[in-house]
Amino acid sequence: MSQPRRTRILTRADVARVADMKDAVEAVTEAFAAQAKGTAQMPPKVYLDLPEHDGDFRAMPASLGDAAGVKWVNSHPKNPERFDLPSVMGVYVLSDPASAYPAAILDATLLTALRTGAAAGVASKHLAIASPKTVGFVGAGVQARYLHGAHQAVFGDAFEALFADRDAARAEALAAELGGRAVSVEEASGADIVCTSTPSRSPVVQRAWLAPHAHLNAMGADAEGKQELEVAILKDAQVFIDEREQATHSGEINVPLHDGTYAESELAGTLGQVIVGDVPAKRDGLTVFDSTGLALQDVALAKRLVAAAAAAGVGTELDLVGEG
Repeated sequence: MSQPRRTRILTRADVARVADMKDAVEAVTEAFAAQAKGTAQMPPKVYLDLPEHDGDFRAMPASLGDAAGVKWVNSHPKNPERFDLPSVMGVYVLSDPASAYPAAILDATLLTALRTGAAAGVASKHLAIASPKTVGFVGAGVQARYLHGAHQAVFGDAFEALFADRDAARAEALAAELGGRAVSVEEASGADIVCTSTPSRSPVVQRAWLAPHAHLNAMGADAEGKQELEVAILKDAQVFIDEREQATHSGEINVPLHDGTYAESELAGTLGQVIVGDVPAKRDGLTVFDSTGLALQDVALAKRLVAAAAAAGVGTELDLVGEG
């Protein structure tokens, strides 16, 4: 007699128990490679804009190997001050693509933070100099912790972390928590690797502040009108994106594309193309990774988190759809 089917429910605390940043880096690398090789499916991200609430929802479906799923996630930058809630929250539904049975429902807030941090770590691994001495973090919010953790997973503890934020106290607190120094945005921007994670709609990092060999992970621009980097940076750098349609719609390049100061033909390629060896990166020169976040990253990591939870007996199993 076959075992009854059950759907595993994982809360944020459950996800935290089984999460591992090195595993997240591996999952995200797998996702980028599958995207470049065309061995996975990822329909366009669907946006539900809510300007009356200063936010939006996104639905992000994808399938990769023996897993398929969809993430329902928001971006409400004013949530912390208005409702004492995170700016980003999400839920992930992971299904068996063969039977369509819902294998798991899990918190995607932590999943999103993990895979976003991991994406920056993967980009730095393939685009930055091999042994960075400094990594700058412009924006000292929640995401900065995971960007820092991903760079530790890739490079170890050999680099000095430089934290900058318009709220100096926030940068100082994060530096004290994670180790490093709270500095000005200009000093953080002069690091070997620079990670930006702000909700800005005007440039916060200037071209003149950058080292000649700097690599930048532009993580904050994930909706139309958002922009963190001075356009001159994009003009002088090799710019790699995660996915063309998303990047042109809502990535770091969206504003200069729309105002005519940057052309899509100037892009160097996708990060996935670099990972699989189709496009070379000039790692001793200026490089930019424009990240919008891929549904493939979510399904790749969700699959690993659910497998780890099942192996450890973490979470709750339910007969959710009454077919067990």
